[in-house]
Amino acid sequence: MKRILLGTACSLLFLMNHTEAQTMNNSTEALSPKERQIAAISAHTARGDMDGLKTALAAGLDAGLSLNEIREVLVQMYAYCGFPRSLNALSSLMELSKERAARGINDREGAEAGAPPAGRSIEFGTENQTKLCGAPVKGELFQFAPAIDEFLKAHLFGDIFGRDNLDWKTRELATIAALA
Repeated sequence: MKRILLGTACSLLFLMNHTEAQTMNNSTEALSPKERQIAAISAHTARGDMDGLKTALAAGLDAGLSLNEIREVLVQMYAYCGFPRSLNALSSLMELSKERAARGINDREGAEAGAPPAGRSIEFGTENQTKLCGAPVKGELFQFAPAIDEFLKAHLFGDIFGRDNLDWKTRELATIAALA
């Protein structure tokens, strides 16, 4: 039990710096309808609950999320719940989009991700990770398994968090919902 709580706490600290966490704690605003649907989409994807996911996807589109915003959330989910669940969720979104188009519902495509920042993913990923965590991330685990440190910095925080069609708050919300 202590390991689960410690892991959850580390994940939260890993994803949110102290300033953002304090701002969210002091906020009296609840999640917006779009944010609630992002959380639901992420949670259903992580659980592999395809029926619940289809309902959440439709509710997200109805709440004004664009197809590209939802696609981006589902692409990010592979880092937290694996490729099979991410691919299944993307397939579900694709089918739902076709069904809605056949019924005359034209969902908004939304902005596509821009070009990644210039330079190597590891460099801007390290910068992103440090900004999100409030300090450089290091420790014995990363010395024991240096590949995971490189993957986190280069791929997760560089290639994924470096994409600009979702802000970091939205990415963090999706991550926490999937992990919860």
